[in-house]
Amino acid sequence: SEKTHTLDLIFIIDSSRSVRPHEFETMRKFMIDILNTLDIGPDATRVGVVQYSSQVHSEFSLKTHSKLEAMVKGINQIIPLAQGTMTGLAIKYAMNVAFSAEEGDRPKVPNVAVIVTDGRPQDRVAEVAAEAREKGIEIYAVGVARADMTSLRAMASPPFEDHVFLVESFDLIHQFGLQFQDKLCDMDLCNTVEHGCEHQCVSTPGSYYCICPEGQLLQEDGKSCGTCKSANIDLVLLIDGSKSVRPQNFELVKKFVNQVVDSLDVSAHGTRVGLVQYSSRVRTEFPLNMYHTADEIKAAVMKVEYMEKGTMTGLALKHMLENSFSEAEGARPLGRNIPRIGLVFTDGRSQDDITEWAKKAKEAGITMYAVGVGKAVEDELREIASEPVEKHFYYTTDFTAISTIAENLKLNVCPEESQGEIEVKDPCACESLVEFQQATMSTLEQFTQKHILFRSLHLNPGSHS
Repeated sequence: SEKTHTLDLIFIIDSSRSVRPHEFETMRKFMIDILNTLDIGPDATRVGVVQYSSQVHSEFSLKTHSKLEAMVKGINQIIPLAQGTMTGLAIKYAMNVAFSAEEGDRPKVPNVAVIVTDGRPQDRVAEVAAEAREKGIEIYAVGVARADMTSLRAMASPPFEDHVFLVESFDLIHQFGLQFQDKLCDMDLCNTVEHGCEHQCVSTPGSYYCICPEGQLLQEDGKSCGTCKSANIDLVLLIDGSKSVRPQNFELVKKFVNQVVDSLDVSAHGTRVGLVQYSSRVRTEFPLNMYHTADEIKAAVMKVEYMEKGTMTGLALKHMLENSFSEAEGARPLGRNIPRIGLVFTDGRSQDDITEWAKKAKEAGITMYAVGVGKAVEDELREIASEPVEKHFYYTTDFTAISTIAENLKLNVCPEESQGEIEVKDPCACESLVEFQQATMSTLEQFTQKHILFRSLHLNPGSHS
């Protein structure tokens, strides 16, 4: 029977000099344990192994071996490189070479990379890992002994609790490998796991996926149903903390922000909200990934302290583009098509030039709204706002009227064009795409189940949740 979903799997193994010989043996065993649970074959799961240190060395590619025995032999023949730790270089190699058609990568098969490392990278990993994830590579980061949690999180796919593991010692990694197997077996998963599907769960060999009633779409979390995908947004609010606002009005601005938050469906999988205050300088009050409920956000907004200095709107737009909408601060990868929305609230003319950064923000695909009060300059607001400008800019003479603007802002509506596309499409036309997404998701689901089990077994001995 089919044991698992079909995958293109690459192990990226750290063989830097800090990995002791007996530790490297446990890494071999870890890989072999996982291979034993997979349905290996040219039309089933393909596996490649890359080891890295100061350089990257491919031991065998996805198309080298079609039989398990040959792979095991290949793994047993690896000679550790025993130099530095260029993890970023290894991820780049996996992305550009190991997962390429020439090396045996298949177009519709989920790509999974398992990185096993014992140290902190000597090069930068965040950008290259983000690029790999954008290309659809699911990354698991397994750190052993001296590994550094921050860099593991910078490499792995979200959600981290399913993709990042820190194992205290190399001896435990063997048992960790054994956990991978449990849920890869063929069974009716809808009845054996808490699938959390809002409407209905469908079992597939070794996995499951959720479906929605006709006319509704499966949302980002893969479980809930909704009328449109783009109800989820990444929203960053830039609020003017200049001294002309005045303390009592600054409190009204905070209420305005909370009114906007009330109109959104805030959650880690749904809409995320970040807040930036600017005056003579720019300060992130909280990034997109800080809070996952509306109540937490609203409490944080009320605690924001008023800066009471100048008005550097251009600088604030630059900060929004370079920092707030980065994956590091919690913006979802562009490939997931979650609308990025920026809202600027100001009460006066900017002291710096806004032209360059207003343009760059829109070119980067951020939908910009501009809300002005009092002495705000209409030309500046229009320059910040996205097209059609009339729908994206609001002005009122005094602060007491801003609550009506908050009521009229429809930030989370589905854009008409995408709605049309979704309705017109013949559901069968995108079946192959859906199959691919489901296969990918179910792979992760299987890993998730095993990882939860692994954590309860090893990270808190004595408690069996």
